[in-house]
Amino acid sequence: MTTLRRRLVAPLLLGSVALAASACVSMPWDQPDIPEGIPPGPGVQQPYIDINQPGRTADKMREWAEPIAEATGIPVTSLEAYGNAAEIQRQQHPECGLAWTTLAGIAGVESKHGEHRGAEVAANGDVRPEIRGMALDGTKGNWEIRDSEGGKLDGDTLYDRAMGPFQFIPETWQRFGVDANGDGVADPDNIDDAALSAARYLCVSAGGDMTTPAGWEKAVLTYNNSMSYVIRVRNHANAYSVNVRY
Repeated sequence: MTTLRRRLVAPLLLGSVALAASACVSMPWDQPDIPEGIPPGPGVQQPYIDINQPGRTADKMREWAEPIAEATGIPVTSLEAYGNAAEIQRQQHPECGLAWTTLAGIAGVESKHGEHRGAEVAANGDVRPEIRGMALDGTKGNWEIRDSEGGKLDGDTLYDRAMGPFQFIPETWQRFGVDANGDGVADPDNIDDAALSAARYLCVSAGGDMTTPAGWEKAVLTYNNSMSYVIRVRNHANAYSVNVRY
């Protein structure tokens, strides 16, 4: 898919997140230095789990996720989704080298980890109310993307809209969307499904290797073709890698 057809995030979401100030859960003199490198640090390694067991495998990430959630302010369920997606990729495509911190960085920028404008993340990963971006009608810096699926996914029969906590456009979701919470449905408004779908998309976009600066940057630029976006994702991800709220 070309970059011109790939604008996942609406300016509404970017603008609101850009206003968020970074904060640390500890006192300033206790705050670790936030790295600035690319790729961002991997953070605390998610545990090995049986990714083939039935049901929501992300539940197995709870013990790992809770202390990170307390330090970073990321919802536990969202962190479980990131860890689950990263672990599935680690087991199925270890050559990609995708860390959960990158997924957290993207979701932090895109939707405040599924909590944009008061949305909540349920225990099964569902995000409600559903998060929708602006109509991609060619105005306000957006590409024009006419409706591609009769509004069945994004609710708009005229233009496509970015959907869910990872702000997929319908066309991309129909290509990369997968079920990750075990309910048999690939749902862009479920953070488990969206995180794993984003992981798959990023690894493909990077040419299969996100361990290099060039591969990581290429993948994130393909997700949203903006260097300011890349820097924002980098900053979030690096903060989470050292357990700092951002």
